Amino acid sequence: RVKIAHRISVNKTVCFGKPVITGTRISVDLILGKLAGGMSYGEAVKEYGITHEDILATLDYASKVLSGEEIKMVGEHAPVPHQ
Repeated sequence: RVKIAHRISVNKTVCFGKPVITGTRISVDLILGKLAGGMSYGEAVKEYGITHEDILATLDYASKVLSGEEIKMVGEHAPVPHQ
């Protein structure tokens, strides 16, 4: 297991190496998707057995990853897919 951020780690044998909440098999993208779909923090805590701090760490990690993302534009309105 390799810690990549506060409360977030990766392990090639857990969730195919996706970032997860440390000590769980709950992936960052799962929690982000549930929150984006309208699940409340409280519902996520109950449903997945995680903490409020785990959710904040997930959001912080995602924010930091996206802050380095750059979308290259082709023409005026056509983004090039990120690869």
